[in-house]
Amino acid sequence: MKQSLQLRLGQQLTMTPQLQQAIRLLQLSTLELQQEIQEAIETNPMLEMQAEEGERETDRRELESVAEPSENAETAETEARESEEIPEDLPVDAAWDDIYEPTVGGAASRSDEHGREFEQGDEEESLIDHLRWQMRLSHFSERDEMLAEAIIDAIDEDGYLACSLEDLRGGLDSAEEVELDELEAVLMAIQNFDPPGVGARNLQECMLLQIKQLPTDTPWLKEARHLVAEHLVLLAGHDYAQLMRRLRLPEEDLQQIILLIQSLNPRPGGQVSGVRTEYIIPDLIVHKAKNTWKVELNTDAIPRLRINSVYANMVKRANDSSDNTYMKNQLQEARWFLKSLQSRNETLLKVGKCIVERQRGFFEYGEEAMKALVLHDVAEVVNMHESTISRVTNKKYMHTPRGIFELKYFFSSHVSTVDGGECSSTAIRALIKKLVSAEDARRPLSDSKLADVLTAQGINVARRTIAKYREALCIPPSNERKRLS
Repeated sequence: MKQSLQLRLGQQLTMTPQLQQAIRLLQLSTLELQQEIQEAIETNPMLEMQAEEGERETDRRELESVAEPSENAETAETEARESEEIPEDLPVDAAWDDIYEPTVGGAASRSDEHGREFEQGDEEESLIDHLRWQMRLSHFSERDEMLAEAIIDAIDEDGYLACSLEDLRGGLDSAEEVELDELEAVLMAIQNFDPPGVGARNLQECMLLQIKQLPTDTPWLKEARHLVAEHLVLLAGHDYAQLMRRLRLPEEDLQQIILLIQSLNPRPGGQVSGVRTEYIIPDLIVHKAKNTWKVELNTDAIPRLRINSVYANMVKRANDSSDNTYMKNQLQEARWFLKSLQSRNETLLKVGKCIVERQRGFFEYGEEAMKALVLHDVAEVVNMHESTISRVTNKKYMHTPRGIFELKYFFSSHVSTVDGGECSSTAIRALIKKLVSAEDARRPLSDSKLADVLTAQGINVARRTIAKYREALCIPPSNERKRLS
């Protein structure tokens, strides 16, 4: 082959740092954006928070008070010195802490009525911590406390013992051999802890533990204990006819027993949660004014920024010193950041208005009036790429009179109707939920029957599609929804 040099002309798109910053801000949630803004303020001296009217008036008064000399400066200074003087002798019957409170830095340590210490701002108590606290209050020996620690560590978030006692004994690092009877005895003690049912090895044992802690005068207590201990499989299969024959009870009495069992908690560990509650801050607010749905940005959730006029005026364009160059670069970055924020808000508002316009039926009548909508539909209206719409709708929320919804909630696939139209999958789920809630508990609707009902309403949907939507709604099949009344 012969080597040669060739000159070619071509075009290539390159993302500038400004465009990269705008895209990154576009896909951030409100909480992430607040952190990004706070970091920008801390690193760029040209950016500052825009004060409200009341704050600006307060700052102005403080500056005026500082500028004017105080007439009673000497008097105030003398009083301050006298207040800081410490008396030479304390009262005989008082301690130092009784007169002067100790200084506490950081998170203050406190204790509750039971003597448990905690720090302000800590997360909520977990199930394991709750059980360990009760263990320390119990009269365990040193050996039993070691076994109790191992058992508590093996309890999952739902409150069940996640492994067998044999496996637990094999994992213990103890100099002496541990018998299963010892572990069983310690486990029985832990099963008496709060919440009721904790430490159970299966659902049946969990329910029996809760029944055991109910008052002895509870109606149908003995029958409920017998049903759970002997016929729990029949109850799970909703074989009520077989249960009535086995227990020799009429239907009304069996129904009372089942109501008592349904009052038990199959996940006792859920009562003690160590997960901090996460709050959603909506980005958009939708409200109706004069028969028109309006969309507004939630300005309270986004801090207001501005260029620091003092530092901006210090920039001397004719000076090429390193300090002046640094200030120029920071000023340019601050302007880019503010422009990116403005672009994010404009894009978010534009997409929100398009969604509200397309889903007007949902805001008026509910989920059953939801229309099919995909990213391509919104991208054509706002003249943007689908990837941009995907970034805008990710982790963004809208506050409406019907609740707070993620923007992605308003997008759904469609199913063809008899007249050639389209029906949103969200609307079909709402119809399924409505039909199931209104069905006869003795004869619940099967997936095939639900498909027939929707077909009669002009919606062509297969039985397997009904099953998929029903599972997405966490609705059990018809045989599990059967009730006595």
